[in-house]
Amino acid sequence: MQTWISNDIYLAEQLVKEPAAFAAATEEIRKTGLPAMEVSPAQGKLLYLLAKIKNATRILEIGTFYGYSTMWLAKAVPKDGLVVSMELTEAFVKIAKANIAEAGLSDKVQLYHGDATKILCNLIEEKTPPFDMIFIDAHKPGYPEYLDLCLKLSKPGTIIIGDNVILGSEISLATNPKAEGVRSFIQNLSASEDIESTALQTVGIKGYDGFTISVV
Repeated sequence: MQTWISNDIYLAEQLVKEPAAFAAATEEIRKTGLPAMEVSPAQGKLLYLLAKIKNATRILEIGTFYGYSTMWLAKAVPKDGLVVSMELTEAFVKIAKANIAEAGLSDKVQLYHGDATKILCNLIEEKTPPFDMIFIDAHKPGYPEYLDLCLKLSKPGTIIIGDNVILGSEISLATNPKAEGVRSFIQNLSASEDIESTALQTVGIKGYDGFTISVV
């Protein structure tokens, strides 16, 4: 495991070139004692590159935390682009807004506070234009419902990424709500005729995990 971490740090130092404001936001959140729930720098850069490859102008994010992945996604969209992100915990919303502002990205981010399911339903009801890319990184038991709602906010070619789908090997073994939620999410991806999907396992400073990547 130490090798994974050392290699991840080396690759990040060589290739990611993490913006100073992003690194500062992470440093501050670590001082609070909160767990490292955000994506790693290398994973953040991957989201950024996927958004650039897609030429995404509208991105939806479920789960903001302190705004780390939000900032990577906002950095990827053009000046007139938009990242719509949602977070249940009010304290995290306040922290994320401050971090996003410090990074100079506030004009590209619309941040919602509240239950993701309700917010997604409101966006559907309001006939919000479809998104080019969607990143799901929130309450794991909610993943199946998030997927159903996100498909209603998608269009042909929309990329949907689901984070934390291995859960340190729990995905194939555990019977807890998190693992069961992710398994249902993966099974729904498999059964859907509207999506093509794969999954990648990852190792590094975030330990052993992985993500799904799908195209509508």
